[in-house]
Amino acid sequence: MFDDVAERYDLTNTVLSFGQDKGWRKATREALDLKPGEKVLDLAAGTGVSTVELGRSGAWCVATDFSKGMLKAGISRKVPMVAGDAMYLPYADNVFDAATISFGLRNVSDFEAGLREIARVTKPGGRLVVSEFSTPVFGPFRTVYMEYLMKALPRVAGTVSSNPDAYVYLAESIRAWPTQEELARKIEAAGWKNVKWRNLTGGIVALHYATA
Repeated sequence: MFDDVAERYDLTNTVLSFGQDKGWRKATREALDLKPGEKVLDLAAGTGVSTVELGRSGAWCVATDFSKGMLKAGISRKVPMVAGDAMYLPYADNVFDAATISFGLRNVSDFEAGLREIARVTKPGGRLVVSEFSTPVFGPFRTVYMEYLMKALPRVAGTVSSNPDAYVYLAESIRAWPTQEELARKIEAAGWKNVKWRNLTGGIVALHYATA
């Protein structure tokens, strides 16, 4: 599915988010508090646009994604790219100073196993930031947002995406995703510590922070 949408993936995301995706990527980089020379895993990196943003910190960042089509679509970006399964990462233990997964944890078939695997490759004390669609905190706004997800989003995607059906899955997966509190508990259960979160755009997106 992601191979099929790779060519126009970045454009589609920008259109569907009304241009807010850039700010979400910046917020993720700032939340990681990266230092020059640190090693960073950008998991579910897609075409690498998020990896480029992380690299603005001076850290060494590697894009990793299950979809080879997504990585191929971003091959012109000057970042290292590795094809890999989030549940069986192709890295040794305790390699990375920090790790992030943006809008991809929902797509891991066993995301709790994925969280444990990210912990395995992260150094003790290393940082994790999960950037993911979440639950708007204001009731009326949440209602409007859910209507947009299930009705308008697939139609809009149909005008810009090479595979509109993929965005029906996107909407359904967001609606079924755990709330901020529920996801925090699952991150803790996967072995991460000091878990907290911050809402962006009224809770449409949440950044969850933790340490290994």
